[in-house]
Amino acid sequence: MTSNGTPHAPRPGRSTSGVALGTAALTTGLMAGSFYAFACAVMPGLARSSDRAYIEVMQHINDVIQNPVFFFGFFGALLSTGLAAWRLRHTPLRWWVCGALAAYALAFVLTAVVNVPLNDDLAAAGDPARIADPAAVRAEFEDPWVAWNIVRAALCTLAFGLLGRALVLRGRLLGASAQSPYLAPDAGSSARR
Repeated sequence: MTSNGTPHAPRPGRSTSGVALGTAALTTGLMAGSFYAFACAVMPGLARSSDRAYIEVMQHINDVIQNPVFFFGFFGALLSTGLAAWRLRHTPLRWWVCGALAAYALAFVLTAVVNVPLNDDLAAAGDPARIADPAAVRAEFEDPWVAWNIVRAALCTLAFGLLGRALVLRGRLLGASAQSPYLAPDAGSSARR
C-alpha cells in the first residue's frame, strides 16, 4: 500500500520471481539443447564409429562435460525453477512452473540414476586399447544410454516449453497489472487470485 492507501504493483523488472523464471527458462533451455544435440547428432555420429573409437570418445566427453559451464545449466535449472515455483506459488503461473519443475526434476534424477552410472561403468572399463571385448562394453552402454538420453531430452524440452508459457503469461499479467495492480503475478497481497 502507498501512503494514501492505494495498492501498488511490484517492480517486475527487479522482482525475484521474474529473475528466477527467466533464469529457469534459460538454464532449462540450455539443458534441453544439450541433450537434444546428443540425441540427434553426437550419438548418431558416434554410432558410425568402431567400438574402440566409440568408447574412447564417450570417455573423453564424460570427462570434459564435468565443467562449470555445464554445471551452471544442470544444477541452475533445478535451483532456479524451484525458486520460481516457490516465488510464484500463489499466482496463476504456479501450474506451469510446477509442471516444469516436475519434468526437469525427473530428467535430473534420470541423469543421476541411469546416465551417470553408465558413464561410470564405461570409465571403469579402462583404456579402450586394452579392453578385451570392446563390442560387449559398447553394447552394455550404448542402447540404454541413448534411450534414456532421449527421455531426458524430451523432459527438458517439456520443462522449457512450460517455462516459456509461464513467461508469456507473466508478461500478459504484468501488462494488465499496469491497469490493475491486483493482477501482478507476484503482488504482495495475500488475497486469493
